[in-house]
Amino acid sequence: MASAVDRYAPPRLGSRELFPELETRVYANHASLSPPSQPVVNAVSACLSQYARDGMGSYANETERRERLRGRLAHLIGAPTRDLALVGNTTAGVLAVALGIPWRRGDRILVFDGEFPTNITPWQQAARREGLELVWMRADDFRTDHAGWLQQMEDHLRAGIRLVAVSAVQFTTGQRMPLETMGAMCRQHGAELFVDAIQAMGVVPLDVEACAIDYLTCGSHKWLMGPEGTGCFYARAEAAARLEPNVAGWLSHADPFAFLTRAPNELRYDRPLVQSARMVEFGTPHTLAAAGLEASVGLIDAIGVESIFEHVQAWHDALEPGLLDRGFSSARMVENEGRSGILSVCTTDAAAGPAWSRALAEYGIESASPDGWLRLSPHWPNGLDEADILLAAIDEIRAGGGP
Repeated sequence: MASAVDRYAPPRLGSRELFPELETRVYANHASLSPPSQPVVNAVSACLSQYARDGMGSYANETERRERLRGRLAHLIGAPTRDLALVGNTTAGVLAVALGIPWRRGDRILVFDGEFPTNITPWQQAARREGLELVWMRADDFRTDHAGWLQQMEDHLRAGIRLVAVSAVQFTTGQRMPLETMGAMCRQHGAELFVDAIQAMGVVPLDVEACAIDYLTCGSHKWLMGPEGTGCFYARAEAAARLEPNVAGWLSHADPFAFLTRAPNELRYDRPLVQSARMVEFGTPHTLAAAGLEASVGLIDAIGVESIFEHVQAWHDALEPGLLDRGFSSARMVENEGRSGILSVCTTDAAAGPAWSRALAEYGIESASPDGWLRLSPHWPNGLDEADILLAAIDEIRAGGGP
């Protein structure tokens, strides 16, 4: 059976051909939410129509789809399929670890000031419940002092850290964190590394093995370009074996469908829980979102994450000099390995980001303004000629006395 992607023209870098309903002149806000492509819209619609026709008769097909999706998502991060689970959102993956690690009172978690609350609040709750200590570093300090920041992290690790929780890419400035170095340091000092990948997966190359990542979680609606309501959770096999299934449901059991599909006397409540990432797949899945995500990941696979990353950097390269010439300061890292899909800039007025974002919206340019930055986040459909459109809009806004 042809996939939702096979029925369309191949995706092309810089082309919005597969986004016929997108009205925004320049959509540079994928770090917040990606508008669905036509293959995604049609995949969700086809899935719902199949349920309307067949009811439970379509469930087997959707089970197969979820297995395919696990494989595709695992491929994006260089992980074995068996170590990846589908979850409802990024937070579900954080909670699975925060509530599942067999903590000891006094354990220390290294977290970073500047992170999105998704990767802070669950650790705060775990600390409150389990008597843990949160150790804080400033994420943004790495941008200005690589060596000093890494030395500070190693000093904390030497003092004893149970787990380091970091985002692969900071949502405000777009700085990509040095995961490979951080992972090696964690292994050396007996700590685990947890990564929130929602601002990276789908636009930045990731490899959980090369970076020695123990746990990773990611939602679907940003750079993966899928619908809201699903995502993935990775746990290295050895790390998953240490987790306690404190968040588990009927699908967390081994062979959970046995009592529904086989002979009598299979209804048991002592069936063992799976000791892998899939222990967190505990209830009815969001089938429609999975259908859409399979279609969107198919488009990403067809282009390749490395090619998408290079295209996005070319978009940034075309725009950033003009922004600097107009008095903006850029948070973009100098080193390519520190760059991401995000280009964040600011003016001398640190509070002007929201005003600029609102003003650009009047010109059909979608952006964001987290923590005062003007954040621009293109993806593979964005054309390189959009830099001229954006700079012309900025000039007109300034000429009118704005923002």
